[in-house]
Amino acid sequence: MSIRLIAKDLYRLQQAVDRLERKLAQAPLEERDRLKRELGRARSERDRIKRMLDGRLNR
Repeated sequence: MSIRLIAKDLYRLQQAVDRLERKLAQAPLEERDRLKRELGRARSERDRIKRMLDGRLNR
């Protein structure tokens, strides 16, 4: 996968994390657990892609 595509994925995932963090801050109590799990998955995926990009850039 090219660096450009990895960077685009990273940007998209960061936007998703930001959106979920905003939703979580305003969410009613009954939705918070679900949003926390979703946010955790999004952060994990974002971090995985970031490590992939860092590995490509540090060659």
